[in-house]
This record gives sequence, structure tokens and C-alpha cells, in this order.
Amino acid sequence: MSDVVAKLWGFCHTLRHDGVDYGDYIEQITYLLFLKMADEKGVEIPKGCGWPKLRDKAGTELTDHYADMLRTLGKQIGILGDIYASAQSRFNNPVNLKQLVNLIDETEWTSLNVDVKAAAYEGLLEKAASEGKKGAGQYFTPRVLIQSIVHCMKPDPRASKDFTVCDPGCGTGGFLVCAYEWLIEQTKGGAMDRDVWKRVRKGTYFGQDLVVRPRRLALMNLYLHGLEPEITLGDTVADPPSSRRFDCILTNPPFGTKGANQAPTRDDFTVSTSNKQLNFVQHILTTLKDGGRAAVVLPDNCLFADQAGEVFKILTQDCDLHTVLRLPRGTFTPYSQGVKANVVFFTKGRPTETVWVYDARTNVPGITKKDRPLSAEHFADFEKCYGKDPNGRTKRVASSPSDDGKSAGNAVTGDRWHSFTIREVQEKDFKLDGFKWLKEESLEDADDLPEPEELVTDAVAELECAVEELNAVLALLENGNGNGQK
Repeated sequence: MSDVVAKLWGFCHTLRHDGVDYGDYIEQITYLLFLKMADEKGVEIPKGCGWPKLRDKAGTELTDHYADMLRTLGKQIGILGDIYASAQSRFNNPVNLKQLVNLIDETEWTSLNVDVKAAAYEGLLEKAASEGKKGAGQYFTPRVLIQSIVHCMKPDPRASKDFTVCDPGCGTGGFLVCAYEWLIEQTKGGAMDRDVWKRVRKGTYFGQDLVVRPRRLALMNLYLHGLEPEITLGDTVADPPSSRRFDCILTNPPFGTKGANQAPTRDDFTVSTSNKQLNFVQHILTTLKDGGRAAVVLPDNCLFADQAGEVFKILTQDCDLHTVLRLPRGTFTPYSQGVKANVVFFTKGRPTETVWVYDARTNVPGITKKDRPLSAEHFADFEKCYGKDPNGRTKRVASSPSDDGKSAGNAVTGDRWHSFTIREVQEKDFKLDGFKWLKEESLEDADDLPEPEELVTDAVAELECAVEELNAVLALLENGNGNGQK
């Protein structure tokens, strides 16, 4: 796949002379890749819009046909129309379009054992990010992490007649695709009753995203898997939620604070905060069914933010916050190498009694793209500790410092799996970042200190929290609720 990405990226430089920027180019690639893969899989496409007809044209006839084809596809009823809604050709030079069509035609994409369009899209964004291209800093959840979360959460639509899976910040649809692939694996290739398959195909998978291009990719990915998901375009935390509630929510909310300068006005949000991730948590508390379960990726700064304690206090009252996974440093390399993150697992409908924390970070070498890539081995021991019950109710036993068997990446597991009572959580003011019991040996070795980017990211995160706290104090004073008088 890396060779394919390199080839596609190399052609991107050619297109800049045609006035096509990298963002438009990536979008055009997704339009064409979808048609090529639909042809390979035998997916029905409106007459005259198939890949063979496009491939066989050249010159101005090709550019005219391509533009007409996009308009036709965008007018279709249903998911195909959603995929190509407002799609426009960005090609002025037919030679460049022909070169790209030929480039895509060289590969049998469906034979690659990867989520091709997402991999190409993310690979191209990674290239753009490494060259400092504006707008390339979007975050994507590593596939091995998604798969590990799905293995723990077991999103099985056969559990009930109205079982639903949702990602309220779905991006390119990685969680939803992996949830479906897990089901296919469990059913040994998709052996399901006709009624179950009908419901799985159209009525199980839901999502939302704020950005047009990732949403389009999510629709494409799931459609090529034979599904017709409902993925809406909108602001998850600002817009009022629908009445639909979900059995399983898997998500990695957008990181960062950009655009979060004011708290959303939603009646269902108990805590008023401008922190996007904390608002995603509150949104999930609303949209999760009683008895439903969730797994949410959250950065460290979300766990120690000023109002994190208030949100997690409510969460532990309404839900069983049974598990926290501290992710290895560099998990989100190369998009933001310094970001430290966690996965919190909870089930709605019963209060928290015990929180189990797995530390997959301390004394684990940081993730790098080439030398130390993230792998399934980083999460293998965690999955065993988590247990078979997706709601975290498997009997659990803490590891001890003398344990020397399992590994977290290349590091000895040791004392990585610990439990904390709700009283201990209360004593930490419900700020989950406070539970650190392993000593970071690298801090004692000057040759093995954290990367400068990581240190800067930590400093920025702490400064952002401080600014948020000061803004909260200022708001109180301006409203006459502080000690001073207005």
C-alpha cells in the first residue's frame, strides 16, 4: 500500500500545474477509486457511469464524460447520491485525468488486504502533513487500535432485533467498517438469517461527521462492503441529537481545541464546557441506551481538564466506567506524535464501583512510523486482561510486579493492570489521569528522554487547561457570580 500511496502522491505534484490542490486531488482519487472497486466487486452502477466506459475514453471526450458522470451519480436516490452529492471534476487538462485513470487501472484494488480508499486517503494526508501542507493535520485512529477496541466491545447485531452501532465522529468510517468485519469473522463469512442480514445491511450502522470528505469516504467504504449506513453531516456536539439511541458507541472524537471557544447550548449537557472531548462524552451519555456500552478515545488533557472531574463524576453515577487503557506514546504518529491518549470503556445503567486501568505506556518505547510501528502485540495482553464480557464484568485479577510473561509491545507487562475503587476515584476528584503507579525509567536516562515534540505537546496541553480555567473564572466575575462585584 505504501508503494501505491507513493505513486499517487508523486502524481499529485503533476496536477498542481493543472490548478488542482492536494485536497481536491485526494477527493478526485476517492471518486475514481470507488468506481474502479465497484467494477471489480460487481456493484451496480447507473448505466453509462461504470469504470470501463470512463477508462476507454480520452481527450476532451473523457473530461466531458467524467463531469457528466459525476452529475448523474450525484442525482441518484439513496446512498450513491449521498456519496457523489455536489461532486465536481477539478480537471482542466484531459491528459492529466487520463494519466490518473490509467494509474488507478493498473491495480486490482479489491485484492489488497487493506481498507484501500481510507488507506490511500490517510496515506496521502500523511504525505501532505509531513510536507507541512495546511489542513493536513486530521487525526485518524490506527486500524490495530480500532480492531483491539472492537475485539473487546463485541458489537454483535444478533444480540437483539434493534441492535445499533454508532460513531458520532466517524471520520472515514474506520470503527464502523471494523465492527462489520468483526461480525463477518464471527459468522464465518457472513452466514446470517435473511432477516438479520437485511437489518445489518440497512439499519445497524450509524455515524456523523462535520467534514464532507471523510463522511463521503465512510459512505463509500461501507457501501462497498454491501451496507447502506446512515451517516449524517453535522456538528455532533452543537446540534441537538435525534431521538435515536444506540447499543454500542465506538468513537475517537476530534482532538484539539480549535473552534471550541464557547460551550454548546444543549439542555441535555449537565456541565457547561467548551472542551470538545468532554462534550462528546456528554453527548454519548445522552445517546447511549440503558444497558448500552461505549469505548471512547480521549487525550490525556481531557482527563485532567478543569471540568473533567465534573463530567466523569456524572458518568460514574450513570455508568459503570469499568476500564481505562493508557495508550502508548506516539500512537497517533505521524499526525501528532506528541499526543498522549487513552480509551475509556463504560456501560450505561449502573453506577461505577471499580475502575480497572491498564498502562500500555510507561516504559514502553514510543511508537515510530518505521522502526517501532504500532502493532496488535501492543494490545494483546490488554485484551486478555479485559476479558470476554464486553461490559467489563469478567472476573479480573491484578497483575503483580513479579509477572514477567506478557508483553506490551516490546516491554515487560509487570504491574500494568490495576484496579481502583470508586472512593479512590472520588479522592482524585474524578480526574482519571491521576492513577499512575509505574515509574518511568526513561526519565532517569538522559539519552532516552521523551521527544521534544512530546514535551512541547504536554506543555501546550497544560497551558490550554490553565487558560480554560482562567476563562471560567473570568466568566464568573463578569456574571457577578465571583467574589468581586460587577
